[in-house]
Amino acid sequence: MLSQMATWNPALYQDKHAFVWEYGKDLIELLAPLPGERILDVGCGSGQLTAAIAACGAEVTGIDSSAEMIAAARRNYPDLQFDEMDVAHMKFEPRFHAIFSNAALHWVREAGAAVSGMAGALLPGGRVVVEFGGKGNVRRLREAVAQALKALRIKAPPARWFFPSIAGYGAMLERHGLDVTSAWLFDRPTPLPGGLQDWLSMFCGGILTSVGPGRTEAFLNAVEEHARPALWRDGQWYADYRRLRMVASKPL
Repeated sequence: MLSQMATWNPALYQDKHAFVWEYGKDLIELLAPLPGERILDVGCGSGQLTAAIAACGAEVTGIDSSAEMIAAARRNYPDLQFDEMDVAHMKFEPRFHAIFSNAALHWVREAGAAVSGMAGALLPGGRVVVEFGGKGNVRRLREAVAQALKALRIKAPPARWFFPSIAGYGAMLERHGLDVTSAWLFDRPTPLPGGLQDWLSMFCGGILTSVGPGRTEAFLNAVEEHARPALWRDGQWYADYRRLRMVASKPL
């Protein structure tokens, strides 16, 4: 029910949503980048994790389909390589020792094309380490949005997010010649420092466009009303994140 942003707001992302990359730091430990490795960071956003990987001595290229995010990444880290590119349409020759992605692949509806592109860009013996929204992600939040839209008699825009199961995404990786070596699907209730309305403004721009400026305030208030029993506790809002983390390798 929640829909993809048409454009991204890097300032709001960096100011109120640093948890996105903070939670990705332990994913870098799982990646274990080595000096001299060539690594592709898919959905690099404003570049914080790309820089953390580069600090390990790897040669990193960050890609993102958002021109706004790539511009912010280049401002933040002018010495690193960032390219505006859609993972579902990239055409790299096999050149990367590893592909990394944090909190990005649930935005990619052409998931099969994205996996095909990642597999094609990976050298034999290389690895894929990814984490993104999995089956059941933000279920309570999506229900609250649906109830608010219904109450305001607003037609819901088409769903844009992709929240697969372990079996579904694992099968997709296998179909494109990658061997799944580890997989986890786990809950991660996440406090929202900027509140629920900032989260909706950051990640649900498509829905807010459908609502229209004249009804935005009523819509946001209605979402909070419906979400409060499940997602408000200890004096703050939480997102009911559920993450899918997978590691795969390309056979030699």
